[in-house]
Order: sequence, then C-alpha cells, then structure tokens
Amino acid sequence: MHFRNLKKSAQDVFISDPIDTDKEGNALTLQDVIADEGDIANDIDLKIKSEQVRRYMAESLDDRERVIIELRYGLDGRDELTQREVAQRLGISRSYVSRIEKKALELLRGRFENRDSRRLRRKEI
Repeated sequence: MHFRNLKKSAQDVFISDPIDTDKEGNALTLQDVIADEGDIANDIDLKIKSEQVRRYMAESLDDRERVIIELRYGLDGRDELTQREVAQRLGISRSYVSRIEKKALELLRGRFENRDSRRLRRKEI
C-alpha cells in the first residue's frame, strides 16, 4: 500500500520544483514561468474605483449620458467607439455626442473630487 501511494504521487509536480534552467544556469521553477507581474494593490484599487464609477454613473447620469460613456469607453466588455460611431448608432450629431460626453465626464469628475475632499476633511479633524 505504501508503494502504491508513492507511485500515485510520483507524477505530482509542485509549483516550487525546478523544471528548467535559465541562460546563467539558475534553476527555473514553475512559479517563475507562470508568475503574474500584476500588482494586487493596484488591481484592488482599480476594482474599487470601477465600482465607484458605476455607482456614480447610475446616480448622476441620465440614460443618454450613461449610454454615451459606456459606448465611448468600451464598458461592459464592448469595444471603444469614436464619437462619430456613437453618433451614428444613436442617430445624433458628433458634436452633440461631444457635448454630452463632456458634461457627463464633468459630473463624474465632480463626484470623485467631492468624495476626495470629504475624505481629506475627515483626516484633518
């Protein structure tokens, strides 16, 4: 039974086991090969800010503004569209898309700045 267990685990590969060597003769592990260069703190910060943008869009923008921002910046897994493409899709002029986009971005920026200024005031107290 002991030998059967050894045989079963003989093919196991651990992430820290050496699998190859680099040009300088150093051992390369599976962990080195599949390592993610991403920064967890940045990923979490991006996720939090993305959720805030979503919430601010729902609270601050009307339907047309929200659709234009979603189409322009490729939200919800869509491709980013130019102002001209958005205008054609919505049946409005490109300059009108530009004005709506600018107003919507100013509203969202204001929400973020207001949130940041409240946070600073709380730290000062």
